[in-house]
Amino acid sequence: MPTPFHFAFNVPDLDAARAFYGGVLGCAQGRSTQSWVDFDFFGHQISLHVGTPFATATTGKVGAHMVAMPHFGVVLELADWRALADRLMRSGVDWVIEPTVRFKGEPGEQWTMFFRDPAGNPIEIKGFADLEKIFVE
Repeated sequence: MPTPFHFAFNVPDLDAARAFYGGVLGCAQGRSTQSWVDFDFFGHQISLHVGTPFATATTGKVGAHMVAMPHFGVVLELADWRALADRLMRSGVDWVIEPTVRFKGEPGEQWTMFFRDPAGNPIEIKGFADLEKIFVE
């Protein structure tokens, strides 16, 4: 795996964030204080700090969909993506884009799902059958 990234962002409620990132997404919690908490976000470090979430606007056009910008996420192997999609379906997550495949049969074929955390932060999770093809045109 490449070097893990670190992403810090705001949430208004750490308890709701713990329930979502730890309980719903299944991310292991790391260090925390009264004002922030770290999670292992699929091998990467996210730090959630108490504050006002970043502003987003639905300005990103991907295929037939308009998505919130900015957003963050992760790319998973397809089997892991499917397992997470099933987990999120069972949790009753509110979908922005339900789990689907896009660019089918094309070099960039990928599975995607798009949702928001309880604070409204937009998250996209992608799945690839072959991670070597993430950057192939």
